[in-house]
Amino acid sequence: MAPKRRRTVDNESKEAVQNRSSMVTRSRSAKYVKISDNNNSPVVVFAHGAGAPSSSEWMIRWKNLLADSLNAVEVVTFDYPYISQRKPPPKAEKLIEFHSDIVKMTAAKYPHHPLILAGKSMGSRVSCMVAAENGIRASAVVCLGYPLKGSKGAIRDEPLLQLTVPTMFVQGTKDGLCSLESLEVVMKKMKAVSKLHVVENGDHSMKIAKKNLELAGISQEEAEQSAVQAIAMFVSQTIGAM
Repeated sequence: MAPKRRRTVDNESKEAVQNRSSMVTRSRSAKYVKISDNNNSPVVVFAHGAGAPSSSEWMIRWKNLLADSLNAVEVVTFDYPYISQRKPPPKAEKLIEFHSDIVKMTAAKYPHHPLILAGKSMGSRVSCMVAAENGIRASAVVCLGYPLKGSKGAIRDEPLLQLTVPTMFVQGTKDGLCSLESLEVVMKKMKAVSKLHVVENGDHSMKIAKKNLELAGISQEEAEQSAVQAIAMFVSQTIGAM
């Protein structure tokens, strides 16, 4: 069976964006490129999406994937206040202060370790907003299913255009909240270095339908490992350049 196709796009290379086929690599079962266990081991603050708390199965699985692949000293997860209040999520801007406080406390706990901000969907959008805040010294941002399209169809690219921190996107080709074409247009306009890992046939949570997994000859776990491998490479290169 043919292996899953994995694409990585660098916004510093216009030619690569225009000719995606040159950026296609193949991987059946990715092996982690671990960051060495020293002061370069990062600490990760990982924010949940709008619909599920940090205790959800998806968040726990990805927390473990990030901890393992990045050799993180800690992956910090938390719940936004509206979760315990059993309220619908507010506008992302109203979550910045709470999120920023978590990040500052984590950075104070690990002052000599690179700080990575990661998030699922809405959490990735707020992570980008926090990374642009004064007093936050993040080394990189990792966006898992960035919700580029708003509820009324508007492209919500303002947080991305303000970023100066290296940013990694992991997006499914069947993500209704972020078309790859729209994201690549935004990436070309970003000031920050950015990369994109594409999960073929993945939805907003990078979930791949069984029939597509069978056609590609891979498992969901292999697709996720391929994604975290790309994240680990990106983080390792970013930290190495510091």
